[in-house]
Amino acid sequence: MAKIKPSKGAPYARILGVGGYRPTRVVPNEVILETIDSSDEWIRSRSGIETRHWASPEETVAVMSVEASGKAIADAGIEAGQIGAVVVSTVSHFQQTPAIATEIADRLGTNKAAAFDISAGCAGFGYGLTLAKSMVVEGSAAYVLVIGVERLSDLTDLEDRATAFLFGDGAGAVVVGPSQEPAIGPTVWGSEGDKSEVIKQTVPWTDYRDGEVEKFPAITQEGQAVFRWAVFEMAKVAQQALDAAGITSDELDVFIPHQANVRIIDSMVKTLKLPEHVTVARDIRTTGNTSAASIPLAMERLLATGEAKSGDTALVIGFGAGLVYAATVVTLP
Repeated sequence: MAKIKPSKGAPYARILGVGGYRPTRVVPNEVILETIDSSDEWIRSRSGIETRHWASPEETVAVMSVEASGKAIADAGIEAGQIGAVVVSTVSHFQQTPAIATEIADRLGTNKAAAFDISAGCAGFGYGLTLAKSMVVEGSAAYVLVIGVERLSDLTDLEDRATAFLFGDGAGAVVVGPSQEPAIGPTVWGSEGDKSEVIKQTVPWTDYRDGEVEKFPAITQEGQAVFRWAVFEMAKVAQQALDAAGITSDELDVFIPHQANVRIIDSMVKTLKLPEHVTVARDIRTTGNTSAASIPLAMERLLATGEAKSGDTALVIGFGAGLVYAATVVTLP
């Protein structure tokens, strides 16, 4: 029996660079209030959101991804031709095939990098990061580009009082490459498909195509159910990720949760009993909920503003439609 040659990858993997792109148009709550019966005070108190970014027709999923990725590649100190794989997490690329990752890989000038999309909602960045780590350690790619990108304004029902104010657009990207020491911890991830109705697309595309509904499909959710699940269940998952990495909350420097809602973030901080020295990302205030893009965008902003620094130990957790989740501890680039 022939023996298969073992793979030769890096001992460990780490995030080497991060980049973000926010559309130029800034949308305050006042614009949202033109179509729903609410108030700026209510939106801020319920979600923490003050403004969000909405993409122009020219700021496509591909364009935003290329902009964010170029920054991440430069930040990592490598060339695009060294990228061996491109993983894109998105739910708002409306062309079923081919994967948008292939176009992005080509635009960036990679050398025929493997490229594919994943659909894991707001946990998509964590899923992509886990895949990237495995590829680098296994040896199938020396450097992997992970992108979270959304144009959720295309999937927002501006007349839905429960969700009209939530969503924003943007792209965040990281380069994952070799490391001589552990810098991406074990991932605690999973799904609870029995709760898939809590966050979902209103109707299938075929209903719109066949004329069964007149309104374009949008994202809808049961706010209270999502809040309870995120606060109580995801706090447990976050703690499991800390335990799996052998890190205590006292040793943590930064907490970067999915930017779904400031009340969820604050409740998780309380439940996890995070010390005051831990920097907590609250990028949602000016960016809104950008689903798969929210964690890398928040990470990029914390590093750019100096609120977090290279080498800090950060807990990241994404959770959303599915219901899916992924949490891990990383060393910031």
